[in-house]
Amino acid sequence: MVTGLEGEKAPVLQLETLLALGLDQRTAENALVNSKVTANLAAVIAEAGISGCDKSVGNLLYAVATKHPNNALVHRPALINYIVSTKIKSPAQLDAALTFLSNVGPEYLDIGKFEEACGVGVVVSIEDIHSTVAEILKENMEAIMEQRYHINVGSLCGQVRKKHPWGDAKATKDEIEKRLAEILGPKTEADNVKPVKKKKEKPAKVEEKKVAVATAAPPSEEELNPYTIFPQPAENNKVHTEIFFSDGNIWRAHNTKEILEKHLIETGGKVMTRFPPEPNGYLHIGHAKAMFIDFGLAKERDGHCYLRFDDTNPEAEKKEYIDHIQEIIQWMGWEPYKVTYTSDYFQALYEHAVELIRKGLAYVDHQTGEQIKEYREKKMDSPWRNRPTEESLQLFEDMRRGLIAEGAATLRMKQDMQNDNKNMSDLIAYRIKFTPHPHAGDKWCIYPSYDYAHCMVDSFENITHSLCTLEFDIRRPSYYWLLVALGLYQPHVWEYSRLNISNTVMSKRKLNRLVTEKWVDGWDDPRLLTLAGLRRRGVSATAINSFIRGIGITRSDNSLIRVDRLEYHIREELNKTASRTMVVLHPLKVVITNLEDGKVIDLDGKKWPDAPADDASSYYKVPFSRTVYIEKTDFRLKDSKDYYGLAPGKSALLRYAFPIKCTEVIYGDNSDEIVEIRAEYDPSKTSKPKGVLHWVAEPASGVEPLKVEIRLFEKLFLSENPAELEDWLGDLNPNSKEIVKGAYAVPSLATAVLGDKFQFERLGYFAVDTESSLEKLVFNRTVTLRDSYGKAGPK
Repeated sequence: MVTGLEGEKAPVLQLETLLALGLDQRTAENALVNSKVTANLAAVIAEAGISGCDKSVGNLLYAVATKHPNNALVHRPALINYIVSTKIKSPAQLDAALTFLSNVGPEYLDIGKFEEACGVGVVVSIEDIHSTVAEILKENMEAIMEQRYHINVGSLCGQVRKKHPWGDAKATKDEIEKRLAEILGPKTEADNVKPVKKKKEKPAKVEEKKVAVATAAPPSEEELNPYTIFPQPAENNKVHTEIFFSDGNIWRAHNTKEILEKHLIETGGKVMTRFPPEPNGYLHIGHAKAMFIDFGLAKERDGHCYLRFDDTNPEAEKKEYIDHIQEIIQWMGWEPYKVTYTSDYFQALYEHAVELIRKGLAYVDHQTGEQIKEYREKKMDSPWRNRPTEESLQLFEDMRRGLIAEGAATLRMKQDMQNDNKNMSDLIAYRIKFTPHPHAGDKWCIYPSYDYAHCMVDSFENITHSLCTLEFDIRRPSYYWLLVALGLYQPHVWEYSRLNISNTVMSKRKLNRLVTEKWVDGWDDPRLLTLAGLRRRGVSATAINSFIRGIGITRSDNSLIRVDRLEYHIREELNKTASRTMVVLHPLKVVITNLEDGKVIDLDGKKWPDAPADDASSYYKVPFSRTVYIEKTDFRLKDSKDYYGLAPGKSALLRYAFPIKCTEVIYGDNSDEIVEIRAEYDPSKTSKPKGVLHWVAEPASGVEPLKVEIRLFEKLFLSENPAELEDWLGDLNPNSKEIVKGAYAVPSLATAVLGDKFQFERLGYFAVDTESSLEKLVFNRTVTLRDSYGKAGPK
């Protein structure tokens, strides 16, 4: 056993052994299929030194096996002795004992305080219970007479329990029910009717908007501060995980008092986190969640967050990706404490590898990748697993010096090839690659694996909270195995649910295929949910972070989140920040016959719905002339009651201008092609049409309006979860991008530059594209005006 490890061998349990403890059949059977519970029960039974016991004692021992705090295992034998000797004989006493031990941890146990905390020696007689029950019922008599048998008996028991926390709970309940029967007499028909729960009041309707407005519930503590779930650095002395070995051994990984004190001195007790991307692609919205957790926790606790490039694979790294990652992190609003690279620690990692070999916990292997895979499946040891230590040391040195061919040898950790968890099957620590490293140069021809390097660099950088997604949960034993084996400081590991959004893919491999095979227009294609793509589309970092905060950072399952939910947050942000203006996508010419040719009326358009009348900066100029353009879809030949656009003989209001009435339709070469509408305007505005249309006019007689290019984006994939499809590329939406080259805009848009965002009235929110110029303005639709996620907002 490695020095400093806390380990033991768990005996094999039989069903009869558990039944002898008084456990019921189902509980016993369920325990035996859970390896962790089985191991803990075996240890508890061994420490109790019994082969059978009363059911009440057995149930308490089972609770110890499943609930005992891992940071206080040194005190478990003492607790078991209290239970077997019936000094602790109720669940309430045990719960108090477990809470006390959790706070004490592995430190000295003050027996006096312990016994006081869990009521050892306290006797609560039946007379005491009867007297207190009578007192509590008297205090609640008004409610009892009103509610009769619908009174909450649990609440009454709780009130008694406050006065007698160590009293017999069953005796208390029996006495309350007996006294209630004496007070109320036999049950009536009304007593047997289940009370109807009061329905919540429906939210009031706002007639102006015709939608129901939901009253927001007060936010929970976690919604106000999602980081409350994480422990403080000084609390990192508890068992992080239990590592179960196939031979029955158990390693319980935790920081010793000395290691933790040294860590706290070096960090000043501050929270230290890290955001560790691989520099092999562009970051996507899933990384935004990781940033929110890593940088956000450090910021909330006044700590520090490293940006650490996990650059263990020299073939995949590109400077383009490093530059992008650093730039996009700043755009997201985060500031790294330091920028580091895993390659900064190559020397220390190498030295620890040598130490592992010397300890007999690593060996040089010559199996091929296929052989390693086969042996893992069969749970077979490598033929070279037990080679002499000196031989592995010499071969590893030869690997370092470049004397062994690439692929001819690896260094593997000697973990547990028979373990059910494949992440304990002698993972590879080092590979040979004759490839210069972009950051470390040509010093090394052996490179550490992620599984070997990640946990150690976390330890080197004194990371307090090592946060990652749930798929890494099964790697936790190997993470701690290495740190325990080397006697290094152990960060607190916590996994959270991965972010999965509908109608897209977020695996780097799939994203890379989309880009390199030119299914999309680069890493910043606005249809992708890369952060570069979202930014180009016009999404702000504020909206992304708001979306992340809204979905939370829990360990819930990796459910698919509809993209509509992201769009809701984008829309909410742009509604506050994007100024209003008018653009016509598919222009239909309208000639105002009663407005003299050459006359232009300058009108004021509102940039904001609540623009104050005395603030000129809140308005933009809209020229109204004899020739205006409306959307083709805002005109139809056949009118109907539910249609509010323009039709022959029908009026509609031009936004910020005048009502117009269609008087004539001009056709092209065939009767299906409408090329022009003739209309008259109402300068007095006496008519009050229901329909309001956006429009653009010629700024001067015969001068074409400002022409712009509009890019409309839809979901990139047709299916909600294309990643599950074998032919996921076949699910690409052929209509995910539409380019409108002949759109008309109001003159004020002529000066729009990159970073400007607008609401094109009735069309959606749009942003200036990176390819835009003063000579050719290009706008991307960020999101539509329609909110399909939910009119009452996110739940």
